[in-house]
Amino acid sequence: MLRALYTSSTGMYAQQLNIDNIAHNIANVNTTGYKKSRIEFQDLLYEVLRRPAASNETNQPTGLWVGLGVKPSATQTVFAQGNLTPTDNPLDVAIQGQAFFRVQPPAGDDYVYTRDGAFKLDAEGNLVTTDGYYVVGVDAIDPEGYDITIAADGTVTYKMPGQDEPVEAGQIELAKFVNPAGLEKIGNNLYRPTASSGEAQDWDPEADSTVSLQAGYLEASNIQIVEEMVNLITAQRAYEINSKVIQSSDEMLATATNLRR
Repeated sequence: MLRALYTSSTGMYAQQLNIDNIAHNIANVNTTGYKKSRIEFQDLLYEVLRRPAASNETNQPTGLWVGLGVKPSATQTVFAQGNLTPTDNPLDVAIQGQAFFRVQPPAGDDYVYTRDGAFKLDAEGNLVTTDGYYVVGVDAIDPEGYDITIAADGTVTYKMPGQDEPVEAGQIELAKFVNPAGLEKIGNNLYRPTASSGEAQDWDPEADSTVSLQAGYLEASNIQIVEEMVNLITAQRAYEINSKVIQSSDEMLATATNLRR
């Protein structure tokens, strides 16, 4: 019974963490560029009561052991493409493919990366994120500039009064990673490279046609709300049944304790 008490407690903790993750996914269903995550689990060590044995005298093809529960092993981020939502805003940009916008904090720290392409212009004409992070690769746009256009390869152009030819302001820099799931989430739709993700690799639009930009669109989160609701119900039922096992084990333990009365 004591094994069952401990084992079921690990199951309750695992399902609680699972529900926490599901709640986070559901809360970000409308977050631009959000990528859903899922919890992965592994079974714990086994207590071996009898090992399989084979000899001239005995032949026991199977042993006797009992598992000791479950543990969370990893949080996997799923970088599946989200749906593109039209916004009619020329500064909104969505990425099609496995790449990230390279942005720089105002303080000038190391680059960070995002899938959120809801860009804006600051007071100096710089293309920035909602939090004021500079979009790397694009120069400041002249205050008199208008009709800003972002091409599929990230080239930013705008027009000036009295000029027929558009002025090029630079090219939005994108980066790819060997293992995007290894990126560190730091909030505000931002990611930071780690040793697990590998170093950022510059995207070359001429050599890599698997990635393109869509101006006037934003990438919605890849959350499927129906799927998350099903996962929530499953996790809730698993949590409840683990609590029932604890109650049953406690009752059995009480029965064994009262045998001599």
